[in-house]
Amino acid sequence: MKKFTHALFLVGSALALVGATVYITRWPLSPYIYTIGATMVALAQVNTPVKTSTVTLKRLRMQQIFGAIFLVLAGFCMFFFRHNEWIVCLTIAAVFELYTSFRIPHELEKEGE
Repeated sequence: MKKFTHALFLVGSALALVGATVYITRWPLSPYIYTIGATMVALAQVNTPVKTSTVTLKRLRMQQIFGAIFLVLAGFCMFFFRHNEWIVCLTIAAVFELYTSFRIPHELEKEGE
């Protein structure tokens, strides 16, 4: 299961990256590619288990899930808005994901000591 989740995350992030970069060309399939990739990333993050009882790690985990939700929301904005409103959702998601990607391993290391 762990390998499947990791593969789901890698393929999803590659699809999201390709979909977001190709969206500049207004290719009609790029929102679909991005949304599928973002959904795969969100599923991988939601299904990644974190066995902890500390409040800090639970808070960081919720922030990571909110980042995943904003990734998928950016895909929906690609469909329903025809300007660059989706970039706002993508930026919020990137901030959440970047922050938690540094803080969660740090807290796990601190908890292990």
